[in-house]
Amino acid sequence: MLRLLCSLLLLAKLPALCAQGGPPLLTNDPGTPGDQHWEINLGAVPGISHASASYQLPQIDLNYGVGDRVQLTYEVPYVLQTADGDPSHTGWGNAWPGVKWRFLDQGEEGWQASVFPQAQIGVSPSAQARGLGVSGTRYLLPLELARKLGALDLGVEAGYFLSAHGPRERILGLVAGGALGERLELDAELYDDRVMGGAPFETTLDLAARYRLAPALIGLIMVGHSVGASSAGAAQWIGYLGVQILLSARRTP
Repeated sequence: MLRLLCSLLLLAKLPALCAQGGPPLLTNDPGTPGDQHWEINLGAVPGISHASASYQLPQIDLNYGVGDRVQLTYEVPYVLQTADGDPSHTGWGNAWPGVKWRFLDQGEEGWQASVFPQAQIGVSPSAQARGLGVSGTRYLLPLELARKLGALDLGVEAGYFLSAHGPRERILGLVAGGALGERLELDAELYDDRVMGGAPFETTLDLAARYRLAPALIGLIMVGHSVGASSAGAAQWIGYLGVQILLSARRTP
């Protein structure tokens, strides 16, 4: 599947590439904002299945650079949950604090690698009953790799969720993408998320674009659909529509 995605991008004759993971994609990459720089992602994120839908309106993703290789992250969504025959529910979903460390950096032409441990903070019992999030704390321990391969930038993320009160879950994301002119970047992603040894599980194929609206403002869009067999109740369509804001906390002389 990854070879197919790469071939499609090569056929498009894309010029120099700047593909990366992170919003609007599900897969993360080793990149960090830079010392005392902010990367703020604000998005509307729908997940739609046959009988229900969940909307993150907005999804707030705050990232701050500490040095050139460390990123502090806090992500939290405000959720609108709907289901056939039931009233809609709204409220804050699971928060995701985390720290990314890029421990390997061989420059633009070499390997980049990072670890990005995050904690999924449980919601209240009432929020859980309304379908706004899950209870308890879980920990995500992923590894991100990125490398330019000829005309392509490729990215991989693999990791495990660990929880004392539930089954283990693993994620695997593959990204290939490139630039179309100076402002537009196109990406393709294959993302698989499943509980080890049983359901639920979901595999999606996602297409995304980033468009630079201004030096510090980037438009983000993604649309994806489940592929292959998926567990009952898994989202059939997912998406992302939002902006990325880049700010510096450094004082100018």
